[in-house]
Amino acid sequence: MEKTDSFAILDINIGDKDNENAETGIGNNHDDSKKNLPFTTVIKIQRDRGERDYIGFATLPEQVHRKSVKRGFDFTLMVVGESGLGKSTLINSLFLGDLYKNRKIPDAQDRIEKTTTVEKKTMEIEERGVKLRLTIVDTPGFGDAINCEDSWRVCSAYIDEQFRQYFTDESGLNRRHMQDNRVHCCLYFVPPWAHSLRHVDLEMMRRLHRKVNIVVVIAKADSLTAAEVKRLKTRILNDLEEHQIQVYQFPECDSDEDEEFKQQDRELKAAAPFAVVASDVVLEVGGKRVRGRQYPWGIVDVENPRHSDFTKLRTMLISTHMQDLKDVTQDVHYENFRAQCISQISQHAMRERGKLKRDSMGNNNEVVITDTDRLLLQKDEEIRRMQDMLTQMQEKLKASDKKHDSIIDV
Repeated sequence: MEKTDSFAILDINIGDKDNENAETGIGNNHDDSKKNLPFTTVIKIQRDRGERDYIGFATLPEQVHRKSVKRGFDFTLMVVGESGLGKSTLINSLFLGDLYKNRKIPDAQDRIEKTTTVEKKTMEIEERGVKLRLTIVDTPGFGDAINCEDSWRVCSAYIDEQFRQYFTDESGLNRRHMQDNRVHCCLYFVPPWAHSLRHVDLEMMRRLHRKVNIVVVIAKADSLTAAEVKRLKTRILNDLEEHQIQVYQFPECDSDEDEEFKQQDRELKAAAPFAVVASDVVLEVGGKRVRGRQYPWGIVDVENPRHSDFTKLRTMLISTHMQDLKDVTQDVHYENFRAQCISQISQHAMRERGKLKRDSMGNNNEVVITDTDRLLLQKDEEIRRMQDMLTQMQEKLKASDKKHDSIIDV
């Protein structure tokens, strides 16, 4: 073993397909199975401890972090629910801003024929040097009209349009400055006076659950007792299971996570659907400034876990699962949309080529299948297999999450 200043060379193996044993005589212990291998050199090095036993690739996470921080992050949140449930107040409380300064509340006459519209507001937030481009997609008019059958169409069309725009930009030539405006999460507000999910709620979530991550929120939970909150959560979960509606599923913790993080993850899973109370008013209670709501009988502290799940929702949405929401949007929902687009493009191209062939052949009924057609057929079959795999993965995730679901008292 030859020793150097900073490391010791333990072994050198040289393989040559023409000459198994090199003239140096090093590595003569090769077996006959390696005769046909290409020329390779493997050097096993054990570095001595000291100042020079550092290669440098351990800084890769820091490089990725600096690049990501410099580029900034995008997150799009859609809020869906009828007027008066505190959607704007919750958004202002979550992100400590005021996105609805010039909001106009429609009167009863305007709500009779009011249709669901989409309003998009964007704000730049910076925290400890990290920049976030936050986009809030509001849906005023949802559930306000007498006939709410088509309330889901506007929301579904907006989500599809953002997928389509991203697919177009991704397929273009200049992809360096792409903006991700896809909807990463949909907060669906359920009124506290409902005994379970209503027909309009089920229809809306049934149309969206394969396109976006749905997080169910029970609004104005301070109007319910602890027993009523628990009972409503149970009924919502039963309705979702009965109608096979898949809301956002929390990922399982890695085995190497610390116990505190695992406990926090268990509490977040048990709290869903989140019963929240929101407020953008700061009150002084016992010498402390808190966000709360003043009532004749006392004050509700929105950040008190005994009063509301607001803190759990904020932790999940911003601190712990924001990146996972984006990953699920990219890996599951967008990939489903992308596979459908590619399949439709392939089928349209095949129909056009078949039409041209029929026109060129005239009365001849024979159709010649070219190599290009065979490749397209193979691609279509591959896309169908990918869709089946994604469906199976979603079912497995849903089945595994059912085993770990539990509910705690609020």
